[in-house]
Amino acid sequence: MKILPIHPEIEEYLKTHKLVKKFEKQSKFFEKDPTYPSLEAELLEPKHLKIYSFRVDKKYRAIFVFIRRDAVEIIDVNNHYR
Repeated sequence: MKILPIHPEIEEYLKTHKLVKKFEKQSKFFEKDPTYPSLEAELLEPKHLKIYSFRVDKKYRAIFVFIRRDAVEIIDVNNHYR
């Protein structure tokens, strides 16, 4: 699975919240195996929008959509509990 380059605003968010290394680590797991257990990848509600997420750490999740069958675009990284 390929992750397309992320938007500069998302890069800035990762830097601001000190998540760059965690995001890179989880992204590598995702690219090798999107079902890797620590990612806890899931389809978000409402399901018909086909928006997914995977865990960056216990607090933050990366929100993504499929662009092609083998590629995704990260559209946001946010605090899962807000």
